[in-house]
Amino acid sequence: MTRDIHVIVHGRVQGVGYRYAARAAALRLGIAGWVRNRADGTVEAELRGTLTAVDAMLDWMATGPPGAGVARLDISDAAASAASGFDIRPSD
Repeated sequence: MTRDIHVIVHGRVQGVGYRYAARAAALRLGIAGWVRNRADGTVEAELRGTLTAVDAMLDWMATGPPGAGVARLDISDAAASAASGFDIRPSD
């Protein structure tokens, strides 16, 4: 069974390599989707994967890479996607 979620990551998450580290973690876990910086200083992502993989990715996102300071994750369901791979999208 797969899970599709939308995540907004709050805190010190821009300028610390968060998106690139998130992509590496997603590829390691078999997660499809994308990640991008937002103009308000947050990072936004959509994730698609098995329940176990998505939970592991959320655990990683709650800490992020060295130098990040994640304050909180806002998590909601996303529309089902046929995405494959994991992209870093341009900032909004």
